Amino acid sequence: MTKYKYLRLGLKKRIRYLKHNRRNKDYIVFLHGFMSDLEGKKPKTFLNFAKKNDLGFLALEYSGHGKSSGKFINGNISKWTKETSLLIKKNVKTNRIILIGSSMGAWISLNQFKFFKKQIKGFLGIGSAPEFLENLMWKKFSRKIKLEIIKKGVYDLKHGSYIYPITHQLIKDGRKNRVLNKKIKSKIKVTMIHGKNDEAVPVSYSRKVLKIFKNATRKLVIVKNGDHSLSSNKNLKLLKKELSLIVS
Repeated sequence: MTKYKYLRLGLKKRIRYLKHNRRNKDYIVFLHGFMSDLEGKKPKTFLNFAKKNDLGFLALEYSGHGKSSGKFINGNISKWTKETSLLIKKNVKTNRIILIGSSMGAWISLNQFKFFKKQIKGFLGIGSAPEFLENLMWKKFSRKIKLEIIKKGVYDLKHGSYIYPITHQLIKDGRKNRVLNKKIKSKIKVTMIHGKNDEAVPVSYSRKVLKIFKNATRKLVIVKNGDHSLSSNKNLKLLKKELSLIVS
């Protein structure tokens, strides 16, 4: 059974997280996607990988996600980025970090370079979706949907069997967190893995992320027949293989 912990941030905010403590070892930090949580296969796969390879591990659920407190509609990229950096500071401390960002988690990961640039030794992106709020949502919304978001403050976006409440403050905050125009000079290993059949985020987003890293050892892995989540057993095996190359 997976043992979750909670970190209290203020009187009313509790963040749920998973942790495997290792002193003086590198840490894998897994950051999940938009409206996701830690109940899926990927966080558990990476936790087991960390244990087998004598590495530390940290993964959290941002506020309004999973069992963390708060309403999803009150969250945004800035808040989720700050929560992530606080958890890293408290748990990883000065150990070196390998970031794994799934979908929106890749955006949150890129924001962590502001705080932990000297500690980060590698970055693995899975279906990376930086700046998706503007480019994959707002720009594609009809005029009617945009007006509803501006007037009511929120629009319930239906995608498959899910409903995503998209708020105006979330869209506006996303514009304050542009990362694709940045340059990161870290000499680290950066690997982007993207499903060829990803219907949520185009492969071009992983290519855009790689362009940010001018001095890194860069790699793009396009998974034939791969979807957005890349959570099948075959794909999880591939993720572990690519992660081991970053860790080594």
